[in-house]
Amino acid sequence: MTPPTVMTTQTGAPVADNQNTLTAGPAGPVLLQDFHLIEKLAHFNRERIPERVVHAKGAGAYGVFRVTADVSKWTKAHFLRRPGEETEVFVRFSTVGGEKGSADAERDPRGFAVKFYTEEGNYDIVGNNTPVFFLRDPLKFPDFVHTQKRNPATNCKDADMVWDFWSQAPEALHQITTLFSDRGTPRSYRHMNGYGSHTFSWINAAGERFWVKYHFKTKQGIQNLSGDEAVRLAGIDPDHATRDLYVSIEDRAFPAWRVCVQIMPEADAAAYKVNPFDLTKVWNHADYPLVEIGEMTLNRNPINYFEEVEQAAFSPANVVPGIGFSPDKMLQGRLFAYADAHRYRLGVNHGQIPVNAPRAAAARTYHRDGAMRTHGNGGSGPNYQPNTAGGPADDARYAEPPLALAGAADRHDHRDGNDDTTQAGDLFRLMNEAERGRLIANIVGHMKGARREVQERMLPHFLDAAAEYGEGIALGLGLDVPKAVD
Repeated sequence: MTPPTVMTTQTGAPVADNQNTLTAGPAGPVLLQDFHLIEKLAHFNRERIPERVVHAKGAGAYGVFRVTADVSKWTKAHFLRRPGEETEVFVRFSTVGGEKGSADAERDPRGFAVKFYTEEGNYDIVGNNTPVFFLRDPLKFPDFVHTQKRNPATNCKDADMVWDFWSQAPEALHQITTLFSDRGTPRSYRHMNGYGSHTFSWINAAGERFWVKYHFKTKQGIQNLSGDEAVRLAGIDPDHATRDLYVSIEDRAFPAWRVCVQIMPEADAAAYKVNPFDLTKVWNHADYPLVEIGEMTLNRNPINYFEEVEQAAFSPANVVPGIGFSPDKMLQGRLFAYADAHRYRLGVNHGQIPVNAPRAAAARTYHRDGAMRTHGNGGSGPNYQPNTAGGPADDARYAEPPLALAGAADRHDHRDGNDDTTQAGDLFRLMNEAERGRLIANIVGHMKGARREVQERMLPHFLDAAAEYGEGIALGLGLDVPKAVD
């Protein structure tokens, strides 16, 4: 029998006894000089890093993205250069509002974040399982998230907070309609679509810009839980989706998604019927049909959850040549917020953690020092640029074409002249009678926890979207429709 490897302290010193604390006599007391005990207790106290404020609970897996179509006329991104090209990916799925110990079955959007380990650096698409969101202005994001968390007085979830905010944020109605439909409780992470949600830009070799939206279409088919099933499953197995993803990959039933994009020429944006950079709106598929560009398959589970999933850091600011941003206000806010959250949670050197590190080549920056700095800290090379020591330098070949901007710098009211009900009504009308009934029942059940005045202030938004929509909610809540509309 092979003898076990000798256990050591974190500095490599052999450990003679990991079963008994060093004490003065059999009855103690404990001696402070037991450095092994001190190291274990001190490390144990620090094992938990701050959880994510949103997307705290999640599951992840590795896989591969394979290009299936020629997209070179729209983007010069190297990993998309030809059909058959394959790129390793890491994907993290999550619930959004709950804490790390919350149930996978809660009614909540689901995070859908993809990290492509490309030859030109890491590219992240950080989206959800819905094509829209509750807000279009990042200034309101902290306020919105506070309503989804806990009441500062009771420390309990509070429906009145939720609907009080939403009743004064009509732009949320489209996402509310999605959230309280069957799609608000997906059966598993494998049985839902993913979306980049925001509008991004693709840039081709000629310097032409195109606006794009990403769609990940599940090849397993969309499956959802009923409200009652979700509540029951949250009690029986709060980790059901996490378990399902892991087991399916272990059993080699590898989940897969078709990867598609909607593509809009840059000049079309100014004349389109809705603001194409508004995160609360979708582009009509008749106007910009889906173009399939590839397939993503997940085929490998992480070895260690904390190392690879909990420490995974995604940011929409992580792009590669040929892919860029848009005037989407929410996207602009997230470009800062996501990377800053990782600096807080994981440290300024979080990019050196293996799951976050680029695969093709080490990052070439002049960043130095900071907590947990590894990989030589730049050695004896210069920590400034320009320099005459042959250090890395900027290269104008990777510059994006200029984007024309106009308008006075001001705090413009994003609700002026904005239609925030039509697309929500369109979504309602797409549902069959049974789906509409479940949507209304789910909303009524949740809104019963809100004050009467909040219910009455919210009702006109539903009525504006579709008369049947608002009337069904009014009936369920016992509200008088004419009085609520007035």
